[in-house]
Amino acid sequence: MSAKSETAQLFKDGLAVRRAVLGADYVDGSIAKANDFTMAFQHITTEWCWGYAWTRDGLSRKTRSMLNLAMLTALNRSAEIKLHVKGALANGVTVEEIKEVLLHATVYCGIPAGLDAFKAANQVLEEEGAYEKAAAKAAKKKVTAKKAAAKKLAAAKPAEVEAAAAKAPAKKAAAKKAAKK
Repeated sequence: MSAKSETAQLFKDGLAVRRAVLGADYVDGSIAKANDFTMAFQHITTEWCWGYAWTRDGLSRKTRSMLNLAMLTALNRSAEIKLHVKGALANGVTVEEIKEVLLHATVYCGIPAGLDAFKAANQVLEEEGAYEKAAAKAAKKKVTAKKAAAKKLAAAKPAEVEAAAAKAPAKKAAAKKAAKK
């Protein structure tokens, strides 16, 4: 394969990943706005960042998104953090994971960089409705767990039900005691 065809393949593969992560509207808009001068940047970004690094097998897209958020925090690049928070959500990174990545990066990168990262991420999470989606997902998970417990209880033998009921007050008291500590 010639160098030119390898580069063309990197661009093709990179464009597909870039669109999947950042959204086709954003990517296609960036390329459409490029002039002769800035198109060189579009090529290097699409070929090397997205075509080479993001298509490798060693890390999942979710992991790459979390790494990007940490590195962009270190570089104090709020505009890119906003873009990559959207991408992280598209790659399955949860609101809780985004928060933990930014907290971890803040410890190593400093409070000012962390503050800017949190502000940028929060803006995107609000705009994308991510907090509401996370709350709905948690509520659904809770309902599913309750249904599973009820199903298990319904399938249990009467003696097992009595034993579980007898343990319930003791478990509740132990939980209260642990919470007070």
